[in-house]
Amino acid sequence: MPPPTVPFFLTSTTLAAAAAKPQRPGPPSPPAQQQQPREARDGSRDACASYTARMRLNPQLALRLFDHLLRSGADPDHVAYALALGRCARGRDRRAAAQLHSHAAKRGAASHRRVCNGLIHAYAVCGSLLDARKVFDRGHEGDAVAWNSLLRGYAAAGDVNALREFFVGMQARDTVSWNTIIAWCVENGEYEEAIAVFREMLASMECLPDRVTLVSVISAITYLGALAQGLWAHAYVCRKGIEVEERLSSALINMYSKCGCIEGAVHVFENLGAQMNVDTWNAMLAGFTANGCSEKALELFARMEITGLVPNKITFNTVLNACSHGGFVEEGMGCFERMTKVYGIEPDIAHYGCMVDLFCRAGLFDKAEKMIQMMPMKPDAAVWKALVGACKTHRNFELGRKAGHMLIEAAPNDHAGYVLLSNIYALDGNWTGVHKVRKLMLDRGVQKVPGSSSIEIDGVIHEFISGDKSHSSKEDIYEMLSEMCQQLKVAGYVPDTSHVLLDIDDEDVKESSLALHSEKLAIAFGLISTAPGTPIRIAKNLRVCGDCHNAVKLLSKIYGRCIIVRDANRFHHFREGSCSCGDFWTVYSGSRESSALTSTRWPAADSSYPAPVDNKL
Repeated sequence: MPPPTVPFFLTSTTLAAAAAKPQRPGPPSPPAQQQQPREARDGSRDACASYTARMRLNPQLALRLFDHLLRSGADPDHVAYALALGRCARGRDRRAAAQLHSHAAKRGAASHRRVCNGLIHAYAVCGSLLDARKVFDRGHEGDAVAWNSLLRGYAAAGDVNALREFFVGMQARDTVSWNTIIAWCVENGEYEEAIAVFREMLASMECLPDRVTLVSVISAITYLGALAQGLWAHAYVCRKGIEVEERLSSALINMYSKCGCIEGAVHVFENLGAQMNVDTWNAMLAGFTANGCSEKALELFARMEITGLVPNKITFNTVLNACSHGGFVEEGMGCFERMTKVYGIEPDIAHYGCMVDLFCRAGLFDKAEKMIQMMPMKPDAAVWKALVGACKTHRNFELGRKAGHMLIEAAPNDHAGYVLLSNIYALDGNWTGVHKVRKLMLDRGVQKVPGSSSIEIDGVIHEFISGDKSHSSKEDIYEMLSEMCQQLKVAGYVPDTSHVLLDIDDEDVKESSLALHSEKLAIAFGLISTAPGTPIRIAKNLRVCGDCHNAVKLLSKIYGRCIIVRDANRFHHFREGSCSCGDFWTVYSGSRESSALTSTRWPAADSSYPAPVDNKL
């Protein structure tokens, strides 16, 4: 019989009976311990100590053991209350915490520091911030544990104003306090704010950062793609002698990988020694995959298997992605088979999506459709995106239209589906279809994310959008952009206007549109802001279009620069006129700065929209 969802003691009269035990009419009497014979007091303390020891060993049974403690006739001490309240916090059981609060108050134990801290923590974790604040305001303002418990409660509740006000008003802030704020910033996408808080922490000299601090800060740096700040953070870890355990090592590997510095990731990985777990291997595998090193990823996976470490679902998802990005069809099929037959891992939607992407990139549409049909679950948006993107690349417009409708049906609020389908129509010259997709998108209130590219110069991140003229160095940037265009023409570059999916007849207008893409502006700024030979690192929020990809390859050769571009899906390392992706990347181009959804001229068309097709293609 499964245990009841409500702890047993809550459904009994034990608490009420125990709470009533010392209550007697008449004048105040001496404490209960003084009234009891010495032998009885000693026996009660021994029983309480026995139960609290068992509660420590079995924290999941803390409430049940607390009930047995009361039934034994022993008086619970502050340790027993704290352990029971800890179980309430872990189980998010506000009702049990409130009953323990009432019982402790009647027994005179609610004023003890450990019990108060347990109550504040339990109430805060359960979301009862008013109750937590009432306990806190009863004279426990000097306790760091109480402050941090309430601070975490405000962070979990998402009350930004209350969180900041409480943090600023803290009498003494320790590492836990700062970690709470930094982690909240990272979890809520406030990455620059997280780094600013970390700098303030260092400047305040109230306490020193620990591993938890550095993991959060490095995660924020990773999202920003700010390699210079990442290098400083890694140097700080080494300088302060902070132990690089599994979580911190994975964060460092991830940071270097996602900043396009795969050499740094390899350095961290190879110097870990025995402190490697499956997460560390997965981080390095993902780094190789994202940076276009598919062969190295497969070699690392083989090395992982030799060590005897058992891969998990994330490992296979990463390896299958590597096969997909590298065009290793046979290897991917073998890996998918070994996952189930050798390791007994049932494929999930992500693994099936990788296989569909693998076949799509290779133009094997029959295999891709067969994989979709054999999936035990309904295909998600990622599967349809891979198929639509492949149809665009291989100009399979009929299948692309069908898959595009399925994509919009699977993710009606995602702009990428509408962009992909409209691009299929535009490439096919069907501007009526483009108009229908645009109208549907407008009717549903779905907005396309504008393309932007950023570059870090001397620790400062500069962001550009297509045709941007807001930068303080705009004149120098556009002068360099003009020089870049001239150099490209001399090198024999011809703009690929097929990537301007607009209903425009003037080729000059199309070429001008391509020249003003945000990544080209960022590269121009990088060329005028860094010394010759210095690598240029660009982060882009969308996929790089084919024309920019071709242009940047030539620019890397013309200017003798390594240009590293991180787009929405992977890294492109441009060196000496070639790219690390081997040009095997153009399957999914869901969002670009020049899409059919930004067309400036729309033909009159019926507003009806083609009905979605069946799940079977």
